[in-house]
Amino acid sequence: MTTPPDAATIDAGLLSPVRAGTPIEAAVSDTAWLQAMLDAEAALARAQSRIGTVPAWAAEAITGAARAGRFDLRALAVAARESANPVVGLVAALTRAVHPDAAEYVHRGSTSQDILDTGAMLVGRRALEIIRADLATMAEGLHHLARTHRDTLMAARTLALHAVPTTFGLKVAGWRELVLDAHRRIGRVLHDGLPVALGGAAGTLAGYLEYAGDGRAGDRGGYVDELVDAFAGETGLARPALPWHVRRTPVADLAGVLAFTAGALGKIAVDVLLLTRTETGELAERAAPGRGSSSAMPQKRNPVHATLVRSAALQVPVIAAGLTQCLVSEDERSAGAWHAEWQLLRECLRLTGGATRTAVELTEGLEVRPDRMLHNLGLTGGQVVSERVAAVLAARLGRRAAKELVAEAAATASSTGRPLHEVLAAAPELAGRFSAGELESLGDPAAYVGAAGALVDRVTRAESDVNG
Repeated sequence: MTTPPDAATIDAGLLSPVRAGTPIEAAVSDTAWLQAMLDAEAALARAQSRIGTVPAWAAEAITGAARAGRFDLRALAVAARESANPVVGLVAALTRAVHPDAAEYVHRGSTSQDILDTGAMLVGRRALEIIRADLATMAEGLHHLARTHRDTLMAARTLALHAVPTTFGLKVAGWRELVLDAHRRIGRVLHDGLPVALGGAAGTLAGYLEYAGDGRAGDRGGYVDELVDAFAGETGLARPALPWHVRRTPVADLAGVLAFTAGALGKIAVDVLLLTRTETGELAERAAPGRGSSSAMPQKRNPVHATLVRSAALQVPVIAAGLTQCLVSEDERSAGAWHAEWQLLRECLRLTGGATRTAVELTEGLEVRPDRMLHNLGLTGGQVVSERVAAVLAARLGRRAAKELVAEAAATASSTGRPLHEVLAAAPELAGRFSAGELESLGDPAAYVGAAGALVDRVTRAESDVNG
C-alpha cells in the first residue's frame, strides 16, 4: 500500500535546487499562503470593527485564532477539490476555531477571491522584499568588483568572436546596472502598492453593504471607502480604485517584474558560464568541498551557481507569460483563469527568489583571472585592434583602401599565425608611411579600450547606492 506523502515534504525542491534551502521557500510555502489568507481574514474583521460593523471583541477573537499552525494544511488542500479554491474550507475551519460567539463574524460579507487575492498580494510583497534585499547586496558586491577591475583588459566578444578590447570592470558595471534595473522595478511595484482585494461576489461589494446598518443606507459610497481604507490600513497594502476580480493588473505587474529580474540575472549567469569554459578560463566559481563535482568525471569543477541561475532565468519568463495570459478573464469572476494563477505566481516568486540568492553567492565568489584574460586577448595576434588600425591608416590611404588592406592583412595573419603588425609592416602600400614600431604600437590593446574606464567611473564614482 502506498503511503500518502507527508505534507511537509511535498515539493521539497528536489527538482528545483535553485531555490532549495533559500529564504524564499518559507516566504512562499503552503504555510505562508495559508497564513497570508488568515491574515486577510483577520484584517477584514479588524477593518469592519474599525468602522463599527463587527464588535471589537469578535475581531480580536478572529485575529487570535488566525494562526496557520492551528490548521491541517493537507486537509484544507484536499477539501479545496470540492470548491475549487482553498478559502471555502479555510473559512469553515476558522469558524470552528474561534469562540462560538464570534463565529458569525468570520468572513462577514466576503467572498473567497477577496481573501485569496489579498493573501496573494501579501505573499508577493513579502517575497519581493526578500528578492530586493538580495539584489541590493548583489549590487554592492558588483560595485566593488567593477572598481577593482576597472582597467583589467579582456576581449569583448560579439557574435561569439573576439571583437575589440574592453575591460572586465566595464562588463561588471553592465551587470550591476541590470541588477539595479531590477531593484528599481521591484521598488516601483512595492511603492505603487500591491492592492487589497475587496469586491464581494461580483465586484459590487453588495455582501459587505448588507452589514452597513440603517444609518449608512443612503451613503453606500462613503461606507465602501471607509471599509476599503480600513482594510488597506490593516494589511499595509494599497487601496485599489475599483475591485479587481477580473482586472488582473496587480498579478501581471508581478509577473513582469519577476520575468525581468530572472532574465537580468540569467544574462550574468550566461556570461559567467562562457568565461569559465576550459578553453577560455577567464573566470571560475569559488571552490568549495563537493561543489561542482561530477558523478562520472573526477577532474570537473562545474559552474553550478551560474547553471542554477540560468535554469531559473529560462523558466520564469515562460511561467510569467501564463500569468499575463490570465488577463483574458471572462465576465465578473473567472472559471479557471484565476485558479491557474496561484501555482504560476508561487513558482515565479520562488524561482526568482532562489535565483537572486544564488546569484549573490555566484558574484561574491567569482575568481577573476586577469592573466588568462590578457592571454586570450593576444590569441589573434593583434587583430582585435584592427578597427583602430584601419581608422589610423585611413588618414593616409583613404577609408576604403585602408579597410581592404587591413582585411587582407588579417586574413594573412590568421593563415600564417603572424602578428597583424608584422604583416602590415611588409605591405608595400605602407612603405615609408609607418615604421614597424608605429604599427606595433597601434596593436596595443590597452590603448584601444575607448571610454571603458570613464564609463565604469560614471556608475561607480560614489559608494554603491541601490536607490540611485
